[in-house]
Amino acid sequence: MLDGRLLVDAHLHPARLPTLKSAWQEWAHDFGDGDVLGRVYDAHGTVIPAAFDAHLAGHGVDIALLLCEYSPKVTGIQPIEDLLPLTACNPGRMKIIANINPHLHYPVDTELGRQLALGAVALKIHPVHAGAAVNDRALYPAYEMCQSAGIPVVVHCGTSSFPGSANALADPVLLDEVLRDFRRLDVVLAHGGRGWWYDAAAFLALANDRVWIELSGLPPSRLREYYARHHWGRLTRKMIFGTDWPGVPGIAGNARAVAALCPDAETAGLVLAGNAARVYNLKLPG
Repeated sequence: MLDGRLLVDAHLHPARLPTLKSAWQEWAHDFGDGDVLGRVYDAHGTVIPAAFDAHLAGHGVDIALLLCEYSPKVTGIQPIEDLLPLTACNPGRMKIIANINPHLHYPVDTELGRQLALGAVALKIHPVHAGAAVNDRALYPAYEMCQSAGIPVVVHCGTSSFPGSANALADPVLLDEVLRDFRRLDVVLAHGGRGWWYDAAAFLALANDRVWIELSGLPPSRLREYYARHHWGRLTRKMIFGTDWPGVPGIAGNARAVAALCPDAETAGLVLAGNAARVYNLKLPG
C-alpha cells in the first residue's frame, strides 16, 4: 500500500537488456529513476527477481502488470518467458500481460492461448511498434478469445519516439469498429492518446463503459491540460494508473501526484487500484 491506499501499476517493462535495441535503453536512462536499473539488474542485463520485488514493495505497489513485446523492427523481442522468473518470485504481486504480433504469430489465437496458459491476465496490442492496425482482421480471433474469457485488451494509444514506429496506427478511431464488433470486450487505452489523440481517447472512454484511459507515460502535472475539454470528475473515474517503468522518475511519486489530482478519495482509490482490479480481474490484498 501507498499512504494507506492500495496501488496497482498496470504498465511496466522489466525486459532483459540483451533483447532490446539501443533506443529503448537510451529511453530508460533519459526518463528513468536514476540508478534504478543498476539496483534491479544483474551484470548480464537480467532483472533480479527479489530485487525487483523489493523495489516494487518500496514504492507501495501491491500488484504490478508486466509487459512482454514482440516488435523486432522497433524495440526487439522481449518474450513472455523472460517474465516467468519474476512472477514465480512473487505471484501475488507480479502478473503478466500477453502480447501478439500478427506478422510473427499465426494463428494469433493459438499463440495467445499459449501465453494465457503461462499466466497472462490480459492481451497487449502494440500497433505502433508491430506495424499492424488494431482493426486488422487477423487480430479478431484473439479479440474473440479475450471477450469470451472476460479478459481485457490493452492497446497502445499514443505516439512513440523509437525509430521505426508507425505512429499513424495509434489513432483511436481505428478502434471504433473493434468496439462495435466486440461489445463485451474491455479495452484499455495505454498512454491515453498521448501526442495527438487525447480528445479522441477521452471521448471513447466517456462514451463507452468498456473503454478505459491508462496513464502510463503521461506526466501527472500535464493531465488536466491534456484532457481540459472533458469533464474531469467523470473522466478520472475511467482512469487506470500505470507508469511505463523504467521510463518514469518514480512509481510512488507518480501515484501520489495522480491521487492529488482526483476530485475525492473514492475516485483516487478507483484510479490507483479499483479500476484495474475490476478490468484485469485482480484480487487485491485484504
